[in-house]
Amino acid sequence: MEKLTNKEEEIMHILWKLKKAFVKDVLNEITSDKPHYNTLSTIIRNLVDKGYVGYTAYGKTHQYHPIVTKESYRKGFMNTAISNYFNDSYKNVVSFFAKEEKISVEELKEIIKLIEKNN
Repeated sequence: MEKLTNKEEEIMHILWKLKKAFVKDVLNEITSDKPHYNTLSTIIRNLVDKGYVGYTAYGKTHQYHPIVTKESYRKGFMNTAISNYFNDSYKNVVSFFAKEEKISVEELKEIIKLIEKNN
């Protein structure tokens, strides 16, 4: 999967939420830093070119829909982040969050239970 820009990710989150949308529908969902309609249309066409979004043509207008699922994107994103920032080590990921106090002992115990249940 090709990496998305922050704005492209924002648009994908909107399309995942709406499931199908015209450019105007996507524009209505953007709460801050609204791009111009034509700029948004270009961003969505870039997502089509990257293979993340498909469309149905209705004359001169297009209704867009996500092709890549949120779960699939999340998996690829996490795998890349773990590879690039944590040396492919999930232990390093968990210890990072523990050191940053972003995960509690109770949450760690829940994770251990999930791992034990799946083994």
